[in-house]
This record gives sequence, C-alpha cells and structure tokens, in this order.
Amino acid sequence: MASATFKVQHNTALSNSHISLNVAQTEALRSQLKTQRGILYSSDIKALCTELNVSEDTLLQGLVPMASEFSVAPISKFHVGAIVKGLNSQGNTTFYFGANAEFDHQALSLVVHGEQSAINNAWLNGAKKVLKIAISDAPCGYCRQFMNELTDAKELDILLPAQNFKLAELLPHSFGPTDLGNEHSLFNPAEQTKCFKETDLDEKLMSYALAAYVPYSQNYSAVKISTFENGDFYGSYAENAAYSPSLSPLQSAVSQLFVAGLSFDKQTVKSITLLETAGHENQSGVAKAVLASFDSLPTLEVISATLAK
Repeated sequence: MASATFKVQHNTALSNSHISLNVAQTEALRSQLKTQRGILYSSDIKALCTELNVSEDTLLQGLVPMASEFSVAPISKFHVGAIVKGLNSQGNTTFYFGANAEFDHQALSLVVHGEQSAINNAWLNGAKKVLKIAISDAPCGYCRQFMNELTDAKELDILLPAQNFKLAELLPHSFGPTDLGNEHSLFNPAEQTKCFKETDLDEKLMSYALAAYVPYSQNYSAVKISTFENGDFYGSYAENAAYSPSLSPLQSAVSQLFVAGLSFDKQTVKSITLLETAGHENQSGVAKAVLASFDSLPTLEVISATLAK
C-alpha cells in the first residue's frame, strides 16, 4: 500500500549551501507549512529573508529539501521536491510547495510528479502567474511537457541545485496548446461563463469543477476529499496538449492532502466525491484505480452533472 508521507527525522536542522536553519527554526517551519497546506505567503517569505539575510531566490532554492519531505514514493524511494515562486491575485510573491506521489500496485502513469504537485498547488490556490520553479532534480520530459501548458512557458525559469535554465532550453521545438488551436493556457483560461443545471450540488466542489482546465475533453470535473479532523481538500482536472501529462482531479486533490502533511488512509479520510460533466465523463475509472491502492477508504461517490446551455 502507498506509504505515509516521507518520514523526516525530528530534531534535525535544515542546512545547505543556500540557507541554514537551526533545529527550532526548522521544526517551526515544518509545522507552519503543514498548517498552511504547503504555502508560504509574502509576509512569511519576507520574514525568513530578513531572519536569514538571504534573497528570495536563495531562500527558494534553500527550502527545496523541505519540499521533498512531503514526498510519497513507495515504489521509487526517490523523493522529489519542487517549489513554485508565483504571484497571487494581489500580485504578491508566494511560494507553493509540491512533491511527488506514487501509488502501489497501479500503473506508473498514475503518479504525481513533484513539479506537477507544486504547479497544481499554485493553480488551485489562486496564483495568477508562475515566475520560477526550483526543483531538487532535473525535470523529466513528462514534467517539461506539463510545464509547457503554462502561460509564458518558454520564459519560465527552472532552478536546479547546480544550474538554472529557461524551459525553452530544456524543451526545444515544443508542442503546446496553440498546436491544437487552443489560445488559452493553465494560468490563462477562457472566461468562465458555464454553470451546471443541478441546484443541489456542493457549491465549492462545483466551483472547482467549473474552474478545471479542460480545453480538450470539456469534462469540467473536480474531487473533494473530506477528512475527519482537517477539513476538505479539493482538486480540479488539468489537461495537457500532449494528453498524457494531464493531472486528474483525484491526483490533484490527493497531492493537496499530502502537502498538508496528511496521510491518505481510513483514519484520515471521511469521504471522497468526484463531480464530472455529463456526456464527457472520463475520470471515474482512473479515480477508482488510484483508490484501489489503499485499504478501506470510503467508496468513491461519483456525480454526473449537466452543463446549462
């Protein structure tokens, strides 16, 4: 079964070539990240930069090992961390953490890559622009393709431990949304004018479904994971021009659960609901496949809703 979140040694300090925190500072930051669901806000970033006397980008790269601590990698045992430096709706710099997530006894294509997790975290939480992404290891081709769905993808800065690149350097002669006639992108969606006919839907779940980036299948869909003690976690469907790097709504929601430091198990999860667009459904099969990796989770509730014309 899928392991719990990557276990960190307690009473340890985060120290690398970029930043150095003592044990108390490290433990406090770990706790803060879990409480804030893998996000550091502008005020947090400014305080840490002042406290450690470092620049934002130095802090960004220095915190990547901490992002890796949210990894769930029972198959590869290879823990990838990534942090997006983005701008929120107020134009303030925000750090969005992410890490890879794997699922035992399922097709390897169902994993969530660390870069996907961080970008998903930014997207779901209202980021308007991705400026840079710092990663613990060089991005695989799958992740480069996923990042190519971003606005200004070619100019995206990728910060690695030893080198920095533009995405265009790592993905020359790329294939992206415009090749399929799609003028929009993950952080530059079409204006949302759609709504569901049904009036008895969970309003927040519905809003995440309607915010899905689905220019290729039109399956506006989202997942809600309710926990016993830590509230609800949502995920939206994010498609990709190359199709395979698309992120399912369940993967999206599970990734959010993991960056809050929680485990995806029966002690934590109370219910799981998938909302899909009637006539365009394509997510229940993959959702059930992922859930089959875990013991005794609640039965997936699947709702098909009709878009109003």
